Amino acid sequence: MKVEMSEFLMQKRQVVKKLVHILSKDFKYVSVLGTDSHGKKYVVKRKGVNISDSFWNERGFIVRVFNGIGYSEYSFNKLDEGDINQVALNIKNRVNEQISKLRNKNNITKYQIVEDEKVNNSFVGEVDILPKNFSDKDIIDKLTTVKDKALSISDLLLDAQITFQQVQVSKIFISNNKDLYQSYIWSEGYITVLARKNNNTRFNYNVFSGLKGAELLDEMDDKINDTVNVVIKLLDAKPVEPGTYDVICSPDVSGLIAHEAFGHGVEMDMLVKNRAKAAEYMNKPVASKLVTMRDGANSAKQVSSYLFDDEGVLGTDTVVIENGILKRGLSDTLSALRLNIKPTGNGKRFSFERKAYARMTNTFFVGGHDKFDDMVASIKRGYLLMCPSSGMEDPKNWGIQCMVNYGIEIIDGKLTENFVSPVVLTGYVPDLLKSISMVSGDVGIEGSGACGKGYKEWVKVSSGGPYIKAKVRLG
Repeated sequence: MKVEMSEFLMQKRQVVKKLVHILSKDFKYVSVLGTDSHGKKYVVKRKGVNISDSFWNERGFIVRVFNGIGYSEYSFNKLDEGDINQVALNIKNRVNEQISKLRNKNNITKYQIVEDEKVNNSFVGEVDILPKNFSDKDIIDKLTTVKDKALSISDLLLDAQITFQQVQVSKIFISNNKDLYQSYIWSEGYITVLARKNNNTRFNYNVFSGLKGAELLDEMDDKINDTVNVVIKLLDAKPVEPGTYDVICSPDVSGLIAHEAFGHGVEMDMLVKNRAKAAEYMNKPVASKLVTMRDGANSAKQVSSYLFDDEGVLGTDTVVIENGILKRGLSDTLSALRLNIKPTGNGKRFSFERKAYARMTNTFFVGGHDKFDDMVASIKRGYLLMCPSSGMEDPKNWGIQCMVNYGIEIIDGKLTENFVSPVVLTGYVPDLLKSISMVSGDVGIEGSGACGKGYKEWVKVSSGGPYIKAKVRLG
């Protein structure tokens, strides 16, 4: 079923166009991004139910103008026909005030005018179940059924928390040459279980996501038993003995590595600021020849897929690493102007009140030709790493640290029942990526998380990849 475009934004399109026309008399470039995103989050656990507004709800506009030196922005959330002239005057006065202060300062970065190609386009997504056709009660009933099934599996479970969130994102982007709009729904779900035995408490989770509606809830049933069975095994898990091991990373763990290792490291606003080592390695080997990595709104169909980014640039499919060679980075419009390259459609804002940064979208390693069983058979002693929880990296020095909920020991080419938890994966990014010796053909991409940058500014992203075999340090 087709997603319905925001009535609020569609009603404001002509008003926004008039504002752009008025401002264009004083500024050589003018654009307006309008956003209307709304959704709900549902949580069911043993002792309660909670329904709340989504963290991602927002409604408002941001104007960007070329001020003769660089770009000024002005955000607001009210725009009516009778307000246009006053809003335009407020913007003009604010920009003139900024420019008068900048003219007396040294070392001010100067920008070229954005190449505003003529584009008229739109995207309206499709889901099986629209929010209006599935009530809060329907959703809570579904989540309660999943919770009850999980709790019935073992008396060792303290709790099972089942979470579902769906958000409809609608945006317009209007300049003198562009008239764009898009509307789509993304959803995410979590099964999180907590167990205790002999004062030892462990957790496990499974995640679900996609450009889907409430039909995503049906996917949870297949993962209930697996989620609970693993947490019971984790009650007997031992800490990993620190050292360097051959490991197989599951698709979600390889996705975390892709995100942390060469996602943040190639966001090109970091290159502009000389905060990323990747600038020294363009068109040079940074990984095994088996490694190809992509990012882009058009690279996959997941929560960070869209027609255009928050600067009106159409989404792309960017090859970041190709057969081990670092090819290019991910750019917002302003970093692209500074570096004299074409933007990749990665300019994303936390909200209409925040600036645009170069941000990841759908980031993943491309699949290879190896079979999972052959990968396991190739390891004398190592681990299958599963269930990532968090990660961080240093773009300047290429250090990486990934937290993984558990690993399963591999001995003499066979998976055992020996679990280790928690696991910390660390290393120097090129060493880790160059050690990749096998890559499966199976690729999984999920988008249940978010990525932070700047001052607590979050955006939805997805990541993933195939199973990969690598040599890493564990602790």
